[in-house]
Amino acid sequence: MCLGIPGKIVEIWEENGTKMARVEFPGETRKVCLAYLPDLQVGDYVVAHAGFALTRLDEESALVTLKMMAEYGVIEDTLPGSAAVTGGAQ
Repeated sequence: MCLGIPGKIVEIWEENGTKMARVEFPGETRKVCLAYLPDLQVGDYVVAHAGFALTRLDEESALVTLKMMAEYGVIEDTLPGSAAVTGGAQ
């Protein structure tokens, strides 16, 4: 089972003509392809799967989701880039 954990875009660049981003998730930072959502900007929140950003979230929704995941013990903390994911992969 996959979890859609919100992450925050902290950097964007072009790589071989494709828009890429560094996204901070709770506990880790990952490289994510923005090909499906090319208008995303630094500071936006996304849900990614298999290395692709698939859904944009507004900040309020992302933070509520992260807080709920922390309450259920899915993640240890709600701040992207600050804590470990406790179970499964993203």
